[in-house]
Amino acid sequence: MPAQHVTLEYFPDLPEALVEILAHTRHITVLTGAGVSAESGIPTFRDAQTGMWARYDPMALASPEGFEHDPETVWKWYQWRRQLIAENRPNAGHEALARLQGPVQKLTLVTQNVDGFHQLAGSEQVLELHGNIHRNICSVTGRLIDADWVRQHEDLQPPPSPHHSRGLARPGVVWFGEALDSATLDAAFEAAANCDLMLVVGTAGAVQPAASIPVVAKERGARMIDINPERSELTGLADWHLAGPSAKWLPVLVDKLTAAR
Repeated sequence: MPAQHVTLEYFPDLPEALVEILAHTRHITVLTGAGVSAESGIPTFRDAQTGMWARYDPMALASPEGFEHDPETVWKWYQWRRQLIAENRPNAGHEALARLQGPVQKLTLVTQNVDGFHQLAGSEQVLELHGNIHRNICSVTGRLIDADWVRQHEDLQPPPSPHHSRGLARPGVVWFGEALDSATLDAAFEAAANCDLMLVVGTAGAVQPAASIPVVAKERGARMIDINPERSELTGLADWHLAGPSAKWLPVLVDKLTAAR
């Protein structure tokens, strides 16, 4: 069935057709992006380049080459971003997605965000396409570095790696020019190909390969809900566009889905 392209402004009463879809959904796949975290006060990568950081080229702060050239500056940039995250909390949208684990047969949560707020809100087995800013890995081997090791060497910026004599600790996120983890990406596409309902939340679908995940879901016959304040490249694929903050729309959707069971 072709997409209906219905745009709804925020209000608590959903159309009957949408409620019916929610009532019979078995497997939901969710793709979240920077807009969800922005509602918790976490600036996007570009928006975070304020103050002294505004003078740096993004490639200098988020690429293997930038880290190799100036590891201390890159480390300080990520320490600063980690502090921003620590000062904020998951919002009602994160919490609603965690609650969604109960009433549906299967929920697959895929995120482009690196802040770990989905897990903090209670979501389990989150597929983190771009890694997690709270983890650290060896710059040479890619192996995970224990948090205790980093704390013991926090006077060094960045700390050395315990896994290689020339290695340094670096954030466990995907930088420009690096490939996404293939197993995580494959799991995301598999979930999209087998879901009944695809939720696209807080992402404009401008970054590949994540932007192709909802496309796969639609090609396999899933219904799609786009939850974003503004229209994006993915809105045209959606059956419904819920125009507004995800922190308002997601609790409404989860409440309606739960009540319909």
